[in-house]
Amino acid sequence: MLEAATFADIRPEIPTRSALLAEHDALDAQFAAARSYEDWERALLAWDRINRRNATWMPMVRLRFQQNTGDADAAAAGEALNALEPELADRDAAHKRALLASPQRAALEATYGVQIFALWACDVAAVDERILGALAEESQVEDAYVAELAGAALSYAGRTYTLSGIAAFSEDPDRAVREGATRAKWAWFEANSAKLDAQYAELVRLRTSMARTLGYETFVDLGYERMHRTDYDRADVARFRDAIVEHVVPLCAHLAERQARSLGIERLMPWDLDVFDAQPSPRPPAGDALVEAGERALHAIDPRLGAFARMMRERDLLDLPLRDGKAGGGFCTGFAEYGLPFVFANVNGTTHDVNVLVHELGHAYQQYSSREQPLADYLWPTYDAAEIDSMGMEFLVRPHLEEFFGDGAERYRRKHLAASLNLLAYGSAVDHFQHLVYERPEASPRERHAFWREMERRYLPWRVSGGIAHLESGGFWQHQRHIYKLPFYYIDYVLAMTCAMQIWTASLDDPADAFARYDALCARGGSLPFGGLVASAGLRSPFEPQTLRDIAKRGEAELFA
Repeated sequence: MLEAATFADIRPEIPTRSALLAEHDALDAQFAAARSYEDWERALLAWDRINRRNATWMPMVRLRFQQNTGDADAAAAGEALNALEPELADRDAAHKRALLASPQRAALEATYGVQIFALWACDVAAVDERILGALAEESQVEDAYVAELAGAALSYAGRTYTLSGIAAFSEDPDRAVREGATRAKWAWFEANSAKLDAQYAELVRLRTSMARTLGYETFVDLGYERMHRTDYDRADVARFRDAIVEHVVPLCAHLAERQARSLGIERLMPWDLDVFDAQPSPRPPAGDALVEAGERALHAIDPRLGAFARMMRERDLLDLPLRDGKAGGGFCTGFAEYGLPFVFANVNGTTHDVNVLVHELGHAYQQYSSREQPLADYLWPTYDAAEIDSMGMEFLVRPHLEEFFGDGAERYRRKHLAASLNLLAYGSAVDHFQHLVYERPEASPRERHAFWREMERRYLPWRVSGGIAHLESGGFWQHQRHIYKLPFYYIDYVLAMTCAMQIWTASLDDPADAFARYDALCARGGSLPFGGLVASAGLRSPFEPQTLRDIAKRGEAELFA
């Protein structure tokens, strides 16, 4: 594994297309000539070394674009990668097909586990040379959407803000200020709605075309293959969403009523959703003090976590401040050859800063813990399991939130728990919306907006538009980046939350045991499917009928005690 003192020392060389294709030609020959187990394993490990190198320079290219979407060189590098990546995926698929058909498959499974073959089976079902051009186009449209939102200039109170910047007003104690900022945000989306609708329509067209080319009835089926869902299907997800409606939505509606009463208003408006009670929201520390508080809080869970957080700071593996041109949101990426993760976020002085920092450090700790996994495809779990690691960290840190909020910590704990329950409902709405979209790809933009309004009535019945035309027409979904960039991802947050809340309840009884189970889960990386990882941590499957019922009861008891 390569060494790097700081982020600046990670300078992967970007290989040329011809060099990459030559490597794949050599691998094709090596796989074709393989006879013994040793031959097949040598070919597999030669390919894995290439995968680890690619999983270093590719994330760096993506990260540089997100850090400054206005940088022409970063954008050009991203466009070049968008054009090249489908071709490389197709060449990778050829190696996966060879391994899936290998006479030594059983022996390789005995060494590396069956999960790797399940992942490869999904990949070969989702990539074909006939759709390479469409895959490249899809990436270009996704990047155009990211750049559109990153470049948004919102005018409010005589100043100009980015979308991430204006979000800082969401917790302002002055309701008029919150309302003004919220209206400014959605005014931008309304002014740009036609462009955003066109981008999404193109993504739906491309994805549907690819699915039909590959023989799928709809993109839903292809989307599930892309998400590597190997141990549950869309019917399981539909039943899970129904359970959300039965057990969680009524509780969230009750919480919204109480939140409105605490604010002295009749009903929550869009500008009230992030304000939990009438007192000013607790403020987290800013800048270096935020990161230092995070180190202390993680150290209090376990000294290994504190040392990890300190390493992230000392090696400059955090990019947190707001900047013009910086993409919105937060994520964790990593550089496989170095075994190092990287956290990207946009802190804005709200309580969300703590949530996103701890959440992404959970992802980062998982990747760091599993850096010695034998194959690159095991460095990350599938998205559904990966979110257990991030959300699990959010719940493990709850006893130590005084490091961030002092005597306001208990108020934040209650807000975080309420927000976690609300995520179960919101995430289900996002997922169901996408099923409707891809089951009816011919729908017009107006019809898609109507789909969203239908989802709000089913999963978020307490929400109102507040007279904001774009929300009234069903345009809220346009700000959700996952819908554009990562179709069918969002239910993964919901599934993972049902597991993370079990980590929370376990930690109330035995904090050391809960962390030990979490720590072992992180180290397993992606070596098991979702259900296997859940069971390995001693957690119940979200698909068990009793799971959501018990979580809702525990949340209600905590919040209404």
